[in-house]
Amino acid sequence: MKSPVHRCRDVDHGRGQTGTVAVSECLQAEQRIPVSKDVITSSSTSGLWFIRDTCGIVCAVITWLLVFYAEFVVVFVMLLPSKNLIYSVVNGTVFNSLAFLALASHLRAMCTDPGAVPKGNATKEYIESLQLKPGQVVYKCPKCCSIKPDRAHHCSVCRRCIRKMDHHCPWVNNCVGENNQKYFVLFTMYIALVSLHSLVMVVFHFLYCFEDDWTKCSSFSPPATVILLILLCFEGLLFLIFTSVMFGTQVHSICTDETGIEQLKKEERRWAKKTKWMNMRAVFGHHFSFLWFSPFSTPDHGKAETYQYVV
Repeated sequence: MKSPVHRCRDVDHGRGQTGTVAVSECLQAEQRIPVSKDVITSSSTSGLWFIRDTCGIVCAVITWLLVFYAEFVVVFVMLLPSKNLIYSVVNGTVFNSLAFLALASHLRAMCTDPGAVPKGNATKEYIESLQLKPGQVVYKCPKCCSIKPDRAHHCSVCRRCIRKMDHHCPWVNNCVGENNQKYFVLFTMYIALVSLHSLVMVVFHFLYCFEDDWTKCSSFSPPATVILLILLCFEGLLFLIFTSVMFGTQVHSICTDETGIEQLKKEERRWAKKTKWMNMRAVFGHHFSFLWFSPFSTPDHGKAETYQYVV
C-alpha cells in the first residue's frame, strides 16, 4: 500500500481534483502546512506588466485626458490670468504636485504585477518536485492551470490567479492585488485631493469674476470661460465623490485584512488576525514615513506569512 501524500484540490469547484496533477488520496484530516511562497506563488516581476484589454486601455487613457483637461483649465483659465502672483504660484505648485503624484500612482498601479501566480505550473512533475509532506494540500485553478495559494482568485480579464485580489479596476487597467494595492490607494487619494483643490479654485474664480469684469478675469471669452469652469466643476465633483468612496473602502479593506472579493463572497477567515496597524504596514511598508505617500517607493511586504487551518 502506498504511503499517503498530498491532495490536489480545485477550489473553484470545491471538490477533489483527479486530473493530470492528482495523486493518491490522503487518509488524514486536511491540515494546511506551510509551503515556501517563493516556490509556489512567485511570479515574474522583473518584466513590464501590462494588460492588453481594450476597455481598460480606453479607461486609462480617459483618466489621463481628464487630468490634463483639469490642468489646462486650472493653469490657463484661472491661474495665469490672475493678478495675484503669490496666489497663482502657491496654487499652481500644489495642484501640479498633486496631479503629478496622482498620475505617477496610476502608472505604478497599472504597470505593477498585482501578485500573479505563475501560469501553467500545476503539472504532476512540478508538484512532485515540491516534495510535499503527507497531509499537505495544494489547490489547482482549472482556468489557468496554476497552483493556487490561499486568498488567490482568478481574474477573467487578466487571465491569471491574483494573490489577495480585491477587484479588477478598468480605470487602472489592472487588478488590485497584493503588490499594487498601495499605488491604487494613493491614486484614489491624490485624485480626490486634486478634485477638491480644483473645486475650491473654481469657486474662488467665480467669485472673483463676478466682482470684477469677466473680460479681465480670463484670457478666454466670458462664455468659453463659464463653460470650461462648469465642466471642470462637474468633473471635480464626480471624481471627488467616486475616489473618496473608493479610498474609504480600500482603507477599510486593508484595516480589516479582507479583500473586496472575500467580503462579497463572505469567505470564512482562515488566516491569522492582525491589528489594523500591522495590516496597514503590510501594504504600505513596515515603518511609517513619507515613503508611505510616495508612488516611487516599493513597499516591503515582509516575509511570507503562513495561514494554517484544519478542515
